[in-house]
Amino acid sequence: MRKRTFGLRLAVLTAALAAFVVAAVSSATAKTASKASGSVTLKLVVADYGTGAANTSKKYWQGIVTAFEKQNPSIKVAITDISWTHFDSEVQTMVQNKNYPDITEGDYFSAYAQQGLLYSASQVLSNPKNLLPVFASQGSYQGKQYGMPWTTSSRTLFYNKKLFSKAGISSAPKTWANVETDAAKIKKLGDIGFGLPLGPEEAQAESLLWFLGDGGNYMNGSKWTINSSANVAAFTFLKGLVSAGDTEPNPGTVDRTPLWEKFAAGQVGMINGSPALIPIIQAGKKLSSSQWASVPIAGKNGPLSDTLGVCDNVAAFKANGHQAQIKKFLTFAYQNKYQLAFDKEYDLLPATVSAANALKNDPTFGSFIQALPHAVQYPSNTAWAQVKTDIQNTIGTAVTGDPSSVLGTLQQTAQKLGS
Repeated sequence: MRKRTFGLRLAVLTAALAAFVVAAVSSATAKTASKASGSVTLKLVVADYGTGAANTSKKYWQGIVTAFEKQNPSIKVAITDISWTHFDSEVQTMVQNKNYPDITEGDYFSAYAQQGLLYSASQVLSNPKNLLPVFASQGSYQGKQYGMPWTTSSRTLFYNKKLFSKAGISSAPKTWANVETDAAKIKKLGDIGFGLPLGPEEAQAESLLWFLGDGGNYMNGSKWTINSSANVAAFTFLKGLVSAGDTEPNPGTVDRTPLWEKFAAGQVGMINGSPALIPIIQAGKKLSSSQWASVPIAGKNGPLSDTLGVCDNVAAFKANGHQAQIKKFLTFAYQNKYQLAFDKEYDLLPATVSAANALKNDPTFGSFIQALPHAVQYPSNTAWAQVKTDIQNTIGTAVTGDPSSVLGTLQQTAQKLGS
């Protein structure tokens, strides 16, 4: 209510004050009634997975919002889309400034759950059990699920069968020794033997795939194990590949997407990838479907039975008091048709049991769907967001410097942030 200056007599002032009180009570009653009836605007903040104006995430979400508002005219949804690479930091800034969203769809939720800012999955979804159970623990804090997976992905090893044939290699690599031998042969052709993206885009994913190859991980239970002997061994092996020239130059500065594009152009023999690499290959028109394949990722002693499975989470904030309206919207948005439309648009995997079942026999995504139940996730520790940023910015130096020292520094940082 705007402040006013009154140059009035006492009687007039008294009358005005009385009128103000009546109006204020009336306004408060109206707001209460409005809130009770669900006449609100939800603030939806989403990560942008698109590659341009034609397929921005905002365009995708607007289709859901338009259909939802038609069925629920008293609930409006305002969409803000943020580049996927800046999503975490911009949402953190919103929360710090107390400019709370109602719903976010992106990667970061655990610190907000710790601070008591979020509704749990059971409070804002009509059927939370339809979320893929393998991601439940990743989205949980103190035994309760707050992060609700919206989109998922798993990883396999892609290899260029055309280059393999030219180099006289008859089968896909199964061990690190195979990777080393095959990469050296492909390098002799003038191509990149193994694409190793350890730049800031997704260094945390590439690193974990190699950690898993020797039985390592970022954590063991509640303890950080970034500098474990297994992890140091993995990066010592990678350092050998790099020093031999079997990878691209300076992997610590190379991001995933441009290296995937080089694979699609037929210039890389092997690379770890997700379903999102497939449309890049198809768009490149250099490799036919018979000239590449994806197989389980090579480990130190054999192919991995477990692989990295990641998800980006929905989080629902309490601050604006819109629990009922959030529940209506999320229940609507999690329908199979919207899950499958998202996956088709951005070449990702679904986050619900029902949508995953609908894709399990898909010729392109079926093998990735089958890998999801055995997926290994990133830590759910509340310090992970900051640890991940540090990994993205520094772990690439371990293949040109001292792996033990680089991983040891990351270990110390993680421990200081919390166990």
